Amino acid sequence: MIWIRSLLFQFYFYVSVVVAAAAVVVCAALPYRFRFAIARCWGVSMLWAGRELCGLEYVLEGRENIPASACVFMIKHTTVFEIYAQLALLPAQSWVLKRELLWIPLFGWGLASMKPIAINRQAGRSAITQVREQGKARLADGVCLSIFPEGTRVRLGETKRYGVGGAAVALDAGVLLVPIAHNAGDFWPRRGLLKRPGLIRFCVGPPIDPAGRTPRATSLLVQAWIESKMAEISCGYQQVAASKQEHEPAR
Repeated sequence: MIWIRSLLFQFYFYVSVVVAAAAVVVCAALPYRFRFAIARCWGVSMLWAGRELCGLEYVLEGRENIPASACVFMIKHTTVFEIYAQLALLPAQSWVLKRELLWIPLFGWGLASMKPIAINRQAGRSAITQVREQGKARLADGVCLSIFPEGTRVRLGETKRYGVGGAAVALDAGVLLVPIAHNAGDFWPRRGLLKRPGLIRFCVGPPIDPAGRTPRATSLLVQAWIESKMAEISCGYQQVAASKQEHEPAR
């Protein structure tokens, strides 16, 4: 039954994202708030589908940590859940993403009209410059910026070097950085189809002021909070940590 429910959810995901993308394309001439409202409705519908079909309940923790003004969100990326959850649970946002997503017919067209910052991930320093320049413009317009700091989905219990782009644009724009951790990977494996029922904790951390620090120093603070919170709320992280400790040579 879990497999059937997971397949139904996946079918809903594919159909609904096409419908939402088409609606955004049709409304491309309307103000951004209308287009984002469509995206938010899709995100809410995905949360509903996850709950009704797969038993994926969720709770938003740390709502009081979301600033009243535009900010930069840095979110742990392990599943598809956080991609649509941020639309439903966070203020209007723009996203830093790989430019190849814009090449997908219809979906890419809709995505392109949502003010994303589409980067070439192989471009190195020029990609960071692009994020800083375009991100500052989005924030000036009152639109938050959302970044997956590791640049890609990672396996549960693992971490990669956090990029400095989010911290750099926050410093340039004089806004706060907000770290976000969650345990969706406990119920929805990376690139996996099966989704087990459970409670996903979407945890918003205390804002971090980048003023007076280098982007690298700020990024390390973000990473420390996110990885610490992941270890606290995620059974998968705890199991990986215990396994690593078990296999470490005695000193």
